[in-house]
Amino acid sequence: MEQSERKVDAIQQEDEVTLKSIILKIHEWIKYLFSKWIVILLAGIICAGLGFFYAYRTKVNYLAKLTFVLEDSKQGGIGSYSNLASQFGIDLGGSGAGGVFAGDNIMGFMMSRLMVEKTLLYPINVDGKVISLADFYLSFNRIKDKWVRDTLMKNFSLPPTNDRTTFTLQQDSVLNTIYEMILKGNLKIEKPDKKLSFIAVQCISPNETFSKKFTEILVKEATQFYINTKTKRSKSNVDKLQDKADSLELLLNKKTYSAARTQDINMNPARRVATVNLELDTRDRMVLQTMYAEVLKNLEISKMSMAEEMPVIQIIDSPILPLEKVKFGKLKGLILGGLLGGILSSLYFLLKKMYTDIMKG
Repeated sequence: MEQSERKVDAIQQEDEVTLKSIILKIHEWIKYLFSKWIVILLAGIICAGLGFFYAYRTKVNYLAKLTFVLEDSKQGGIGSYSNLASQFGIDLGGSGAGGVFAGDNIMGFMMSRLMVEKTLLYPINVDGKVISLADFYLSFNRIKDKWVRDTLMKNFSLPPTNDRTTFTLQQDSVLNTIYEMILKGNLKIEKPDKKLSFIAVQCISPNETFSKKFTEILVKEATQFYINTKTKRSKSNVDKLQDKADSLELLLNKKTYSAARTQDINMNPARRVATVNLELDTRDRMVLQTMYAEVLKNLEISKMSMAEEMPVIQIIDSPILPLEKVKFGKLKGLILGGLLGGILSSLYFLLKKMYTDIMKG
């Protein structure tokens, strides 16, 4: 029993000694740091100056933000007409979206190389001259200025076009480089609230016009591509039915005129054979009328189906000039630089003292 109590006392004494030694050590370090306060203060002042200089040299960036909501139309009563239309070999569609546009994939799609490059090759008017957004990006970032002495790149340009097959390997390489730069430093697409369907597209750059134009054109190109893809099958059905309706209308008009001419020529009712051509033309006209009526009905149904599949894209907030300025503040640079300098210099002295103590021990 006595041995157990002695062990407990010994453990308590060791804990007290350990805690005491830690407190004394911390006190010793603080005292040591106070002895170096001039150097630490000087390091803080120097780093504060560097932070202020960094903030002073940092360019002003302009933030353009566009928020929109995407609503997919769902198939409703149009499904009841599908069986009727299928009898004529027509697929009315009306199915929901899937694949690349399912869920949050729309945000990844908007950041894809396809969409960003289509946006970069969109024509804009700058000082009365029509150029692509890509050329404008190279211009205000002073990238073209570095190519003045290069004979191969001196007259380099990325003209606005939808046909990428005409681009050279050099143009493809530069365009891909711009895409990667924009993806890393300029473009951000996110959902402000995961519970809502709002999507926010942000572009930040040193040029106010570029930030605004790029944001607006990117959303325009992506949503147009999305709508075309969503309604592609329905539009194909509408086009086919429209062609059939136009053809039948032309044939019906011809048969109508043919029946009228036959009736005018064969005026003698005593000759029964004379009425045969008239009856044939009349019969063909009635068949064509029936077919034409059915095709027109299915054409209207297909148009209704396409209208139901058409997604609704509503712009909530669009960028308005002047845009929000984003810049690393001078006061912020001064404070953060001073704190960083003080912390790093203090850490240096503490590590140096710990190393010295260990070597002495």
